[in-house]
Amino acid sequence: MTTPSTPTFPDQPTTQTALQGIRILDLTSVVFGPMASQTLADYGAEIIKIESPAGDSTRYTGPAHTRGLSAIFLGVNRNKKSLCFDLKQPSAREALLRLVDTADVLMHSMRPQKMAALGLDEKTLCARNPRLVYAGLYGFGAGGAYAGLPAYDDLIQGMTGVVDLVERQTGQARYFPTIAADKTCAMTASHAILAALFQRERTGRGQFIEIPMFESMTAYMLVEHLYGQQLKDTQEPTGYPRALTQWRKPYASKDGLICVMPYTDQHWQNFLKQAGYPEHAADPRFASIEARTESIAHVYETLGAIIGTQTTDHWLNFCSEIQVPAARVNRIDDLLNDPHLQDVGFFSDVQDTEGHTYRYIRNPVRMEQSYVAPTMAPRLGEHSCEVLKEAGFDQVTIDEMLKTGALKTL
Repeated sequence: MTTPSTPTFPDQPTTQTALQGIRILDLTSVVFGPMASQTLADYGAEIIKIESPAGDSTRYTGPAHTRGLSAIFLGVNRNKKSLCFDLKQPSAREALLRLVDTADVLMHSMRPQKMAALGLDEKTLCARNPRLVYAGLYGFGAGGAYAGLPAYDDLIQGMTGVVDLVERQTGQARYFPTIAADKTCAMTASHAILAALFQRERTGRGQFIEIPMFESMTAYMLVEHLYGQQLKDTQEPTGYPRALTQWRKPYASKDGLICVMPYTDQHWQNFLKQAGYPEHAADPRFASIEARTESIAHVYETLGAIIGTQTTDHWLNFCSEIQVPAARVNRIDDLLNDPHLQDVGFFSDVQDTEGHTYRYIRNPVRMEQSYVAPTMAPRLGEHSCEVLKEAGFDQVTIDEMLKTGALKTL
């Protein structure tokens, strides 16, 4: 048996990147939109983050070395430029329209009626630049009962069954302890924009794309939990039993917590027989995936009792020998020194101009011929003048915009 070779990935920026030459005007804020555009920045797109004079609210969320560069903001805004406009002023709107002429993508997370009031709706901008991909990141899709309503992660989690499922499993109505809706929908947005750009390469035309949080998160939740209602005209229930049982959790060993995941029929037979429990191996409730699903609470409760008889190290070694998936439970703090993440260079230290050190995460995807190193998230308005100069604005016009407050810089 041959050992697969370890692929070689670049650890320095490459001269050509996957999205080199793609310019994206990003009018989103908080996490949903900024995480989507950060993904595109990690592939080499030029992201011009367009902010109001108040700045993205996440600039002030969490600990910070410098005001305006707080923890949450740093997590979703690396590798971007910041341009600060007051779009209530006509000169700022006109400047944005000139930038639209140079852009491949405009993405925003404002409500559609607000963009229309500013003259920045999809029909206007796509008519001005037919190659533009106009991405609307909304709470709810157009034409529905909730269209135009504001949406935040907590609301979307509540509306898409997250709270219901947590309550079914734990007895407590709670949200996931992570902003799951924002981050899930961000991934939907980034792949939708990439698909639209790919189609434009073949047709030469851009288009309007709608990425609604409610529909996106509902689709995510129903992959397994539509369950019995996938079959119309039946009385089968929703909710995937294996995911909902209270016994689906890390198991307590004699000295800690461990994740153990026998999944296939062979996994279960090997585990139960070699661990010394032939009576469970012979129990028909353990015999097949169908039987285990029907009796999942008993199956997992039994597994938990078995795990409690030995130490974590014992089970890790045992499961490795019989090829049953198992892993030690990491605390969040443990991830910073996780040996695998260290080996693959997952974290990078970046210094700003004031000598502060920041810990950044690289793009988790690695490509043999494209690599963008993590760089500092921008200060508010840091690139305002630079972006406008590159777009052909003269210094007199820029100075006038700065004077009136239509433009803001450092």
